[in-house]
Amino acid sequence: MSSEIAQKPTGRLLSIDALRGFDMFWIVGGEELIKAIAERTHSRAGHAIVEQLEHVEWQGFRFYDLIFPLFLFLVGTVLPFSLGRIEQSGRAAAFARIARRTAMLFLLGLIYNKLLQFDFANLRVAGVLQRIAICYGVAAVICLNTRVLGQVILLLAILIGYWALLTYVAAPGGIAGDLSKETNLAGWVDRHFLPGKIYQAYYGFGDNEGLLSTIPAVGTALLGVLAGQVLRSGASPSRKILGLLTMGAACLGAGWSWSFSFPLIKNLWTSSFVLVAGGFSLILLALFYAVIDVIGWKRWAFFFVVIGSNAITIYLASSIVDFASIAQFFLGGTIRLSGGWGPVVLAAGVIAVEWVFLLFLYRNKIYLRV
Repeated sequence: MSSEIAQKPTGRLLSIDALRGFDMFWIVGGEELIKAIAERTHSRAGHAIVEQLEHVEWQGFRFYDLIFPLFLFLVGTVLPFSLGRIEQSGRAAAFARIARRTAMLFLLGLIYNKLLQFDFANLRVAGVLQRIAICYGVAAVICLNTRVLGQVILLLAILIGYWALLTYVAAPGGIAGDLSKETNLAGWVDRHFLPGKIYQAYYGFGDNEGLLSTIPAVGTALLGVLAGQVLRSGASPSRKILGLLTMGAACLGAGWSWSFSFPLIKNLWTSSFVLVAGGFSLILLALFYAVIDVIGWKRWAFFFVVIGSNAITIYLASSIVDFASIAQFFLGGTIRLSGGWGPVVLAAGVIAVEWVFLLFLYRNKIYLRV
């Protein structure tokens, strides 16, 4: 990765960093902590919460299905701010920076997938960072070359076009509109055209970050761009909050209604899924913006801001650094003496070690950028 050690940009909205940190918290340990507490307490409410921390097997929507689209949404949200600054250096420089960031994010994704083991027969080319890279690059180019109306039109074209593709085009040997796990069109395309190994942990008949499903994922980033346009506008804070909430409610309503004919399927990133996940993302952004940047209640958010300021860093570090072993080293005795609460202490310790690492970076104004 081409990284810079740089000062954090001034004038940015703290709520975006906090929401990104809230999102990453669940990825880097929050899920394990809540599950450990639920396992220890055996409460009915705890088990209901744990169920929300598992992906739906195929069709439907749970809280944990929001985590990745929320991150993509926030990738889009910052674009109107960041590109506004970059464009001052000239359009050529802006396009060059977009291309560099896209390429470096994609390369990071390959490294995360063990590119440096040189086991190319088992290398997964698709992945989370790769999808972020593509969505960032496409959304950034769109943001740089269109106004709000153009962005809305392109978003609708993506969602309707993807619906039409999966509804009216059949996989060879299949039938049009088949969205089943084994024989859907997106899975067939992945099996026949996606380079590298298909990720088997989810549904195995296609990649959950596959080729066709990346198209509507760009729509998720574009929803974030539209949210960023609202926040960057000259409207009053109350109008911005109302605008985000209205957009969120409209997306939720449209998505749930559409889901009766075009189901919510995260692995296929269906258009209804884009709208429902985008609706929740818009509402969360409105709440975080209202509480943190408008009302000014910021202290509670510091924990999440520290995580959100170096989200990519902790995502990569968690696959390289054994934070659990570090937590065990410092808390081994406490864990042993905690009896049945030991797994809870360990899970909290892992989060604490990760957070102290990120706090060191934050205090020293070290931010990993691509």
